Amino acid sequence: MQIPDMRGRTVLVTGASDGLGLASATALARAGARVLMTSRDAEKGERALATVREAVPAAQAEVVPLDLADLGRVAAAADDVRSRADSLDVLLLNAGVMMPPERRETADGFELQLGTNHLGHFALAARLLPLLLPVAGSRVVTVSSLAARAGAVDLADLQWQSRPYDRQPAYGASKLANLLFAFELERRLRAAGTGTASLAAHPGVSGTNLMSTMQLPRVAERVSKLLLAGPDQSARPQLYAATATAASGGEYYGPKGPGEVRGRTVALATVPPAARDRATAEALWTRSEELTGTRFDLG
Repeated sequence: MQIPDMRGRTVLVTGASDGLGLASATALARAGARVLMTSRDAEKGERALATVREAVPAAQAEVVPLDLADLGRVAAAADDVRSRADSLDVLLLNAGVMMPPERRETADGFELQLGTNHLGHFALAARLLPLLLPVAGSRVVTVSSLAARAGAVDLADLQWQSRPYDRQPAYGASKLANLLFAFELERRLRAAGTGTASLAAHPGVSGTNLMSTMQLPRVAERVSKLLLAGPDQSARPQLYAATATAASGGEYYGPKGPGEVRGRTVALATVPPAARDRATAEALWTRSEELTGTRFDLG
């Protein structure tokens, strides 16, 4: 896809050390953007930065340490970003964990997938929104998944403490939470009359390193990566949401192909009915504020 000229614009990409995040960071740097690349692992972050600079020698790119599974580190990362940049044009919430073999918790005691995929990003977006609001046309892009279609957010047991843990439904719930957040943020941004938009995207089924957390047999993982779309193609929907002039707030993008599994063309994606449930979105928003201790200042 053709990305518009991004010179003079600053973009933050979470989870930019590999996969979709690295592909997105490279494409945005090639278009001229200043790219802040977050990485939980310092060494992986530096390797990713070297990869971007090799592909784009003139890249304006730098690494920001961020661990979404630790709210203290989320706050520190937001402070770090504010010390580096006066404004943000795009906040691309891409990072995630996918179906670890057993129930694990974040540093704050949250179920790992919800805590990383939703709550960590919720807290980061709340802390960085003041950098976006003054910028006309700025965007928050949340990366969801096809798994959201089968997701169900249980507000009475968000952390999977009262029922047997099942990593697949837990992952689907976290990705549905991403969509509920993206659409609720858009409603609040519009109600406040801001010039910032909230959009969402999904990559289809991508052969990225995210699958490594599933602990697939080595042969199965290699075969999957060969058969599925690679990061460069799978990142197109989120890049479209982040940069296309035709993209609008409240929209959800994915690959145009059978079942939205893969495809080189980007199109509007199918929104799961549960993601349109405003009552659940509002309740999840309130609960997320309580759990993370953050608030969105839209004034």
